[in-house]
Amino acid sequence: MKIALIGYGKMGHAIEKFALARSHEITCKIDINNPGDFDSPQFKSADVAIEFTTPSTAYDNCLHAMRNGVKVVSGSTGWTDRIPQLHKETENVPDATFFYSSNYSIGVNLFFAVNKYLAKLMNDFPQYDVEMKEIHHIHKLDHPSGTAITLANGIIENIDRKTAWTENEEHAGNEILIEHERIGEVPGTHIIRYKSPVDQITITHEAFSRDGFALGAVIAAEWLLDKTGFLGMDDMLKF
Repeated sequence: MKIALIGYGKMGHAIEKFALARSHEITCKIDINNPGDFDSPQFKSADVAIEFTTPSTAYDNCLHAMRNGVKVVSGSTGWTDRIPQLHKETENVPDATFFYSSNYSIGVNLFFAVNKYLAKLMNDFPQYDVEMKEIHHIHKLDHPSGTAITLANGIIENIDRKTAWTENEEHAGNEILIEHERIGEVPGTHIIRYKSPVDQITITHEAFSRDGFALGAVIAAEWLLDKTGFLGMDDMLKF
């Protein structure tokens, strides 16, 4: 498979490592210094582009790729409110194909499933309040993390007394508090706590490196090769 990389920072380098190890070819690397390469023959020859950039550039990056006939796997966070707009923009693009996840780690996606199941159980036990904390490296620009938002939405879908999330410590009872912390080079830790007056239940996912995210993105690109449309990890994993 021919892969174009959009964003060639730490994640881009990690994705390149796994792509080459799995016998794929990197046809093009687009970063802040060469945005004109979206129109290059090397980029257009790619089967799939894997995009990990910033909230301010992800929308345009994905749109450029699809308009050039290249399928997109995107992992940039902090811009997902624009995905419906992206879908509309590409309605007339033949075979437009876009795969998005806030987190490509298989372990995190298992954690998403555990989170939803636990929330369903907790719907019947109002004495437990729920809150969340996410910890990432100091280079992460957005907060809360896309993974934390996905986790919060999974809780909101399954607990009737929770209807929104917030970062405000003076939050209302219907809101899930999400705290964030930025420390060193931490790849990502997500902690969910259910606390009652007498006890506490905690579930945690801790990433040890970026490798799980990078490998998952390459696996998603492989899966996407014969697909079209707007897709995500639920379509691929089907837990």
